[in-house]
Amino acid sequence: MAGNWKMYKTAAQTTEFFSQFAPAVASATHAEVVICAPFVNLPAAVEAAKSTNIGIGAQDVFWLKEGAYTGEVSAPMLAAIGCKWVIIGHSERRQYFGETEETVLKKTVAALEEGLTPIVCVGERLEEREANATEEVLARQFQGGIQVLDAQQFARIVIAYEPVWAIGTGKTATPEMAEAAHAFLRSQIAGHFGQAAADACRILYGGSVKPDNVRGLMEQPDIDGALVGGASLAPASFAGIVNYL
Repeated sequence: MAGNWKMYKTAAQTTEFFSQFAPAVASATHAEVVICAPFVNLPAAVEAAKSTNIGIGAQDVFWLKEGAYTGEVSAPMLAAIGCKWVIIGHSERRQYFGETEETVLKKTVAALEEGLTPIVCVGERLEEREANATEEVLARQFQGGIQVLDAQQFARIVIAYEPVWAIGTGKTATPEMAEAAHAFLRSQIAGHFGQAAADACRILYGGSVKPDNVRGLMEQPDIDGALVGGASLAPASFAGIVNYL
């Protein structure tokens, strides 16, 4: 269960969030719990998450270790402050900042080299869904950004399916729609990496997940968790999602 805070909260607000959230999920053993905070809040998040069951992740990473790349943050920098996870290829990065399958792959490899766990995002836009091109889009994103990994690298990533039309819109893919996309992704994995790898891969659903719809999503056989945006900003809301059982 991963929370993506996007561009919200200050360091002080981060510390306050954890003071309420950590006790609320302390007994959660059915899932890994992750908070992906803005870069500037990561030290505060790492400090607040000490001695808890919550992992800390970043929302992006650059593919080189160092250099003259003003404004970028490298995987060694993230690892050095205690990050364990990183979101890669989120639809907002693709939409606003030119993320491509090529850059997703380079960032994934860079993260893996530093021991970070990438949450690699895929998903279709509304016009692609309405054109019945969902599987075509997912296949393209898988083949360009994930399939090129070797088996050992692939075994260390998590995939997040996020239909772009359902992110922050209040629209949610029905559990059946989400399951169909997840099952298709798992078939792509099986076809390239084998059935055992497909069975072992965790595929998260992202797109307006809330406490009142998470159970129906999690009941689907191919949905292994959630990548939560807006509903992860409030401690009670995200705790309700984590503790859906």
